[in-house]
Amino acid sequence: MTPEQAAANAKAGLAAIVGAFAESPQTLRRARLLGLSGWAYHVSARAGALGDVRPETVAAALAFIAPEAVTDGWEATAKTSAPVEVATWHLHELCAWGAEQLGAFPRLTRLLELAGRVVDAIDAAGLTLFAAWRAMPVPDPAPGARAAVLLHLLHEHRQGVHVIAVRASGLTPLEAIIAGPDGETGAVAFGWQPPYPHAGPLVRRLMWAEAVANSLAGQAYASLDRGERLEFAGLLESLSHRLTR
Repeated sequence: MTPEQAAANAKAGLAAIVGAFAESPQTLRRARLLGLSGWAYHVSARAGALGDVRPETVAAALAFIAPEAVTDGWEATAKTSAPVEVATWHLHELCAWGAEQLGAFPRLTRLLELAGRVVDAIDAAGLTLFAAWRAMPVPDPAPGARAAVLLHLLHEHRQGVHVIAVRASGLTPLEAIIAGPDGETGAVAFGWQPPYPHAGPLVRRLMWAEAVANSLAGQAYASLDRGERLEFAGLLESLSHRLTR
């Protein structure tokens, strides 16, 4: 397994694990307790790590969410809470979820070791949102909590390099969504309004962008040797199945 293959393999598992947290009842309850809509919470919980910035900056960092939708969510949050406070609460919830859901994973110590080495090896240049999250102190030292944070960081890293790769391919974020598996449904979910471009001419560029993203993300996975990359892939697969079965 090459570093690029390791990065490609990790993509789905990381998305499934982070998705399990995002859809958990306690995460959704936090939005209600803060008096925020699910959308406002989603935007501010993820981008609040950037601090007190303008909506245009948030839209640039998130990239795949329509700028108008970002502005709506960010400004709705600002009426009741500082977005950085929402992100801090989100991190606390992530740690609590990790301690509960990941703490009993049989090979947690090894997962922590391998994931930590990959995260430490990431060059954050151009990955503003990843860098902001990596700089946030982890509030809970429990192994499950730390594992949840590391996997969140790896997922954020993958999303960041995907933005770079998509732009390098000549696609706009909307074009990349349309060319992807969710097509117009995905565009609507991320707040983009029609008319939408035709997917046909865009698919080849998106395939190229995926290959570039694997190459960029794979640079960090080169910190593991071949056997460790295979082992890490197995750990992610086992954990994602455990959480989603």
